[in-house]
Amino acid sequence: MFGRAAQSEAHAPNEPPVFRVPQNTRIYAIGDIHGHLDLLQGLLNSIISDVQARPSERTQLVFLGDYIDRGPASKEVIDCLLKLMRDDSAVFLRGNHEQVMLDFLADASTMRNWRHYGAVETLESYAVPTHKIKQGFGFEEAQTVLRQRLPRAHLEFLEATVPCHEAGDYYFCHAGIDPRRDLARQSAKDLLWIRREFLEDQTIHDKKIVHGHTPVKKPEIRRNRINVDTGAYMSGKLSCVVLEGSSVRFLSTNAASPPA
Repeated sequence: MFGRAAQSEAHAPNEPPVFRVPQNTRIYAIGDIHGHLDLLQGLLNSIISDVQARPSERTQLVFLGDYIDRGPASKEVIDCLLKLMRDDSAVFLRGNHEQVMLDFLADASTMRNWRHYGAVETLESYAVPTHKIKQGFGFEEAQTVLRQRLPRAHLEFLEATVPCHEAGDYYFCHAGIDPRRDLARQSAKDLLWIRREFLEDQTIHDKKIVHGHTPVKKPEIRRNRINVDTGAYMSGKLSCVVLEGSSVRFLSTNAASPPA
């Protein structure tokens, strides 16, 4: 199913920007999962059906980060992604939520922030007691238990996530870029956290940016970027963009009943 492909085609001079992925390649870039295993499995099934219906010489999955937090099954989501990691063509980007979990494993005091946006759900998925965390204390105790109960493969997965990925005329990252900097000079912080400066900018860069991080009701195509975060933890909808040649289309899966 997965193979190697040639470099992307160059744009003809004096033409409007046309963004392409490498020849003979189809890319599925998947938005923020946030602990929703059911949605991940549903979207993967849709991708499999799409590949079967439209065979491609090379197919690549690019996950845009935020696998954990907010949803009920962070541990199970990473278990699922680890199976996909066996295919060396899959790319796993780091989201700000993965970074915060890694920060907590190194420094328990970071729980002061993490507990407000998903730590409780993630800890509970690893069977870490959270009653003290909910009350604003017990951070070091929770850190100790998480270190004990976090499988080594999960830690290695988190540490192996990457800040960005390039393919053809596309640049993939979790949150976006600092539009004032060249793509080669982006900071890890901006790639994981930036919002307003990036979202409001209309600069067309050397590559089109594909990102998540900021939830939208449906996948969003702008002149310079594509946002595929459809707020799975709020909407019950997980989406991906399908890039092939110069074409852009989307796949989505919906929960049987959206989160309350």
